[in-house]
Amino acid sequence: MRKTLTPALVLLLMATVGLTGCATKKYVEEQISSFGQVTNTKIHEVQDATEGNQKAISELAADQAALAAELEEVSEMAADAMARAEAAGMLAMGEFLLEVTITDNGVMFGFDKSGLSDEAKASLDAFAAVVKAVEGHAYIEVQGHTDNIGSEGYNLKLGYKRAEQVMRYLNMEQGIPLFRMNVISYGEYKPIGDNSNKDGRAQNRRVTLVAMQ
Repeated sequence: MRKTLTPALVLLLMATVGLTGCATKKYVEEQISSFGQVTNTKIHEVQDATEGNQKAISELAADQAALAAELEEVSEMAADAMARAEAAGMLAMGEFLLEVTITDNGVMFGFDKSGLSDEAKASLDAFAAVVKAVEGHAYIEVQGHTDNIGSEGYNLKLGYKRAEQVMRYLNMEQGIPLFRMNVISYGEYKPIGDNSNKDGRAQNRRVTLVAMQ
């Protein structure tokens, strides 16, 4: 016997199919939305990683540039040290030419000072004229001295500063090459005056130049 669907059953089936269709559509939409969110998250992650790599590359390039500059500075210092060593060797083997000490009342260095007075510069100009007038090359040792006020280490540094000021003046104002000069500091170790009184300490604040040919 053939069964006939009643109108009520037909409506129920249609409603069921409609609900199923709606559920399926909603599920698909949710999956698409979820996929879009995942995709956007992945894109942001890739962008962040790319930016991080670019920053790391920039920092690496900056580090390499800084290292190159440091190596260049070290190389220049080494070359300068080598030139000074060669000049010192030539000075030791040379023949004495001239010695000048900057220490009298007109040109002496003030207490804890390394700057050059006008009188000191005039003395250095006269010294340079003699050195440049001789035949061949003259080599100069610039010796820095101090009184005994202060620590031994500090006085060694101060003596070096005084000698270096003289060397730079001879180079920059008189054109004597740096490789023909050698700087040394004796600090307080070679006094020529009595450090127990003011006049003696003033004499000890000096720079002596020894020229050899």
